[in-house]
Amino acid sequence: MATAPQTLREVDPVWQRITEEAKAAVADEPLIGSLIYAGILHHDSFEAALSYRIAMKLGSSEMSEQTLKEIAARAYAADSSLALDARADLVAIYDRDPACHRFMQPLIYFKGFQAVQAYRLGHWLWVQGKHDLAYFMQMRISEVFGVDIHPAARIGKGIMIDHAHSIVVGETAVVGDNVSMLHSVTLGGTGKEDDDRHPKIGDGVLIGAGAKVLGNITVGHCSRIAAGSVVLEDIPPMKTVAGVPARIVGEAGCAQPSISMDQLLGSCS
Repeated sequence: MATAPQTLREVDPVWQRITEEAKAAVADEPLIGSLIYAGILHHDSFEAALSYRIAMKLGSSEMSEQTLKEIAARAYAADSSLALDARADLVAIYDRDPACHRFMQPLIYFKGFQAVQAYRLGHWLWVQGKHDLAYFMQMRISEVFGVDIHPAARIGKGIMIDHAHSIVVGETAVVGDNVSMLHSVTLGGTGKEDDDRHPKIGDGVLIGAGAKVLGNITVGHCSRIAAGSVVLEDIPPMKTVAGVPARIVGEAGCAQPSISMDQLLGSCS
């Protein structure tokens, strides 16, 4: 009797590629076999591997790895968009980061990817009304990864945070899809306001290293913010801004700055 074809739900090319790369990595360097087996090959799905990785990173004497793994597993079972967004983030990193040569790298090695996926779990908990658990996730993400994202912030898919050191994203911040940001970026407030007080970042925006975007302002889609800039006013779509305070210095220079990752002030390739 012929075998029934796999359903679309069972076909996962991202996970299949990760497992193939993992097997090749173990064959090439047996000394990392225990790491790769524990993190990838021991699991039967991307969701299970991601739950394990987040739990191993964030577990502590205050909350066990097993408890965190169970929380993550429940979240992925309840909301399929969490793992779909994680796949989009992983592919975005592979496409945009010249240091990423395999799909397995972000899952095992890249703290930017891991921090964003842990934030996504914290945000899911926040939406479910489990605020203290969400705050615990925020605390551990900050302690372990140096990335401080409030669990109420809303972040889209296809996100790349490169190097992921000293990232701050405030409570009412909104980040669109396909955004790229580098280390030491702040999406913060300007004082002690207790309302909608953080930036709204459009789709496809590139935020350079050390940039600060402050206040309830809007950064239009496909814009570029130069490294070290301090943005205090709205930015129209598809512009390049630079300086302290930031000013418009030209057009974005290309259709997708966050994908080209070109941070020079001229046209991007």
